Amino acid sequence: MTNQQTAARTPDRIGENSAENSAEKSTAVIEVNEVTTVLGRAVIHRNLSLSVLSGEVLAIIGGSGSGKTTLLRLMLGLQRPAAGTVSIFGHQLGNCEASDLAQVRNRWGVLFQQGALFSALTVFENIALPLRELKDIPKHLITELVLLKLGQVGLTPADAFKKPAELSGGMVKRVALARALILDPALLFLDEPTAGLDPASSKRFVRLIEDLRSEMSLTVVMVTHDVDTLFALADRVAALADRRLVAIGSLSQVAKQPQPFIQEFFLGHADECNEDYIQNYRSSLRQGPLAGATAANILEH
Repeated sequence: MTNQQTAARTPDRIGENSAENSAEKSTAVIEVNEVTTVLGRAVIHRNLSLSVLSGEVLAIIGGSGSGKTTLLRLMLGLQRPAAGTVSIFGHQLGNCEASDLAQVRNRWGVLFQQGALFSALTVFENIALPLRELKDIPKHLITELVLLKLGQVGLTPADAFKKPAELSGGMVKRVALARALILDPALLFLDEPTAGLDPASSKRFVRLIEDLRSEMSLTVVMVTHDVDTLFALADRVAALADRRLVAIGSLSQVAKQPQPFIQEFFLGHADECNEDYIQNYRSSLRQGPLAGATAANILEH
C-alpha cells in the first residue's frame, strides 16, 4: 500500500487500544457462552458455547434449520438469546451502553449473502453509507476512502456511478465487500460468501478475501455450505447439529468425527480432508493462472 493510500485509511479502529493491538492470537474476539436460543416454541440452540480467536477464520457449517444463520444474528446483536451471553471485544451484547454498542459495531463489517445493496443508490453511495453515518468524516475523505476500497476489491472509479441493477453477481459481491471493509474493521462476518458464483469466480473471490484478510489482519466468521471455500479459507470449523455444537477444530479434525451430519457434509471429500491436501489446495490458488495478480485485479467483471 502506498503512503497516499495509508494516509487515506480511516482513523485507528474505533475503541481499539494498544493492549488489544499487542494481544496474542489466542485472544478471543467473540465469546458465546452457554447460549440457548428459542424462536416461537422451537429451540434452535441449547447451551451452545464457542470462541472466535483473534486473527483466525472460523467457518460455521450446519444443515438446514441447524441455527447457523441464527448464530450469526446473535453475534451481530440482531437477536438476543433466551439464556446465556454473547460478547464481542469484551462487550456483552444486550448488556452494554448504546454508545459502547455503536463503537463495537463500527469494529466489524458484514457481507450478506445476496449483497444487500440499496437498489436506489449508486455503488459509491452504497460503499460510503457507513462513513456518512459517522457524520464527522469530511466529504473529500469519504471520496478518497471509497475509491481506495473500490481498488482493493478489483473495481474501477468508473464503477462508482453504476446502480446495483447494472452489476454482475460477482461485482455485487465486491461492492458489498468494499462496504463491509470501509471502516477498516478488525472483524468480518461472511454469510455464504461464494453463493451464486460459478466455480472460477468463487476461487477468485476467496483469493481476494484471503489477500484482504492478510493485508488488513482480519478475524473472520464465515457461514458456508461450500467445501471448497472451507478448504481455501477456514482455520477452524464449527459444526452445528441437533441444536448444539457437535464439533469444532481444524477441518481435518472435524471431518473425522462420526457424527451423521458431518459425515454427510463431507461425503465424497473424505480423502481430501487432510492437512497435506488442504495446504496443496491453498498453494494452487496462490500459484495458479492468477498468480502474481494483486487483490485489486484478481477478479474479472
